[in-house]
Amino acid sequence: MHHDVVIIGAGMSGLAAGIRLAHFDRRVLIVEKHYAFGGLNSYYTLGKRAFDVGLHAVTNFADPKDRSAPLNKLLRQLRLRWEDFDLKPQRFTEVRFPGRRLRWTNDASSLLDSVAETFPKEADGFRRLVAFLRDYDDTRLDASERSARAALTEFLRDPSLIDMLLCPLMYYGSTTEHDMDVSHFATLFKSIFLEGFARPVEGVRRIIKTLVRRYRACGGKIRMRCGVRRIIVNDGRVQALELDDGDTITADVVLSSAGYHETMRLCSDRSWNPAPEEMGRISFVESILVLDRRPDELGHEATIVFFNDADRFTYAVPDDLIDARSGVVCCPTNYIGHETIPEGWFRVTLLADPLRWKTLDGAAYRHAKERVLEEAIRRGEAYMPALRKHVVFSDTFTPRTIERYTGHLHGAVYGAPRKRRDGRTDIANLFLCGTDQGFLGIIGAMLSGITIANLHVLSEG
Repeated sequence: MHHDVVIIGAGMSGLAAGIRLAHFDRRVLIVEKHYAFGGLNSYYTLGKRAFDVGLHAVTNFADPKDRSAPLNKLLRQLRLRWEDFDLKPQRFTEVRFPGRRLRWTNDASSLLDSVAETFPKEADGFRRLVAFLRDYDDTRLDASERSARAALTEFLRDPSLIDMLLCPLMYYGSTTEHDMDVSHFATLFKSIFLEGFARPVEGVRRIIKTLVRRYRACGGKIRMRCGVRRIIVNDGRVQALELDDGDTITADVVLSSAGYHETMRLCSDRSWNPAPEEMGRISFVESILVLDRRPDELGHEATIVFFNDADRFTYAVPDDLIDARSGVVCCPTNYIGHETIPEGWFRVTLLADPLRWKTLDGAAYRHAKERVLEEAIRRGEAYMPALRKHVVFSDTFTPRTIERYTGHLHGAVYGAPRKRRDGRTDIANLFLCGTDQGFLGIIGAMLSGITIANLHVLSEG
């Protein structure tokens, strides 16, 4: 069967690209090898509870009247209403380092005030940094790479403040160790510090269901539990796709949200063996704790806490299964408007080495997950001392879980270090969207799908 466009992957970017193309009467098919939509941001049921995967926060929260905000641009492109995602804002988020703390809300001035209070000598430099980043065009598809740390030293002198600003942005989007590209830094800085966090009361399934309904209403087709076995390439073009169920389909254009290396290894015209440094290895473990009371009832009111206990912040693949010196504590029920949820949720995320997790056999793997759970509770008790006795259920995922259910090699949540911002590959009618295109977060993923659909399909007529 022939289609105008085949999209590999029913994650946020694939669904958004499909909606955009279906709006303009393209015959679109999305193929997804798993049973659930959402990709890196999905949900599952365990113990009669629905667990979100990936979603700590929707970034880029903005006033619906701000037409230039990424969230509102996205909604216009998808022909959705602002109310469709039912986003509720955060209370506040903190970065906690030894002896120092930054706090902010979705009011951008709150971070300016916090920096001025904690680092008074850096207040003027930070204001200049904010002005620089507001004007920085992070949407350019041809932007050259530049160190974010180097850029920060042009405005700030205190290494602790630089680390504290990098910590949340790295945990929510960096594919590289110790540093990140300034374009990615600018994107995340605006989306997290200047716009802010939000979440639907129903969690990520509200967003996914909205996208799937919209896509199907526009005439888009989806085949679930049906991945791509092989991309047949001749004369520099995709000629056909062989699917896991044995079918062969054709398309004028193929968009892949599977990841660059994951896509290239499917292509029939090459043997794909990338160098280790070209592969993404930043991955995480996360323990999700269900509590018999809400965290705010137990004295913990922050929505998210990014923590670091070491003298300097280290964002790198650990020399052990995990690195518990830094991490993220997220309390989904501490968003405004989530007060009706009867149980409390408490999530602890830590850096992990995917290659070490791969070597574990069954018993060792289970023991390692138990160790992670214990470490997560111990870390959580620093912010909510009564945590342990209120845990009624838990689940833990690892880099192996991520690779199994998303197909991302090594469980690399943010993909490969090098991004292809224009979505091009060396195959004429095969383009990338999603993680390895380079836009970040849930809103960024959807904007990635829209951008690549507009640029490489709709602009071609």
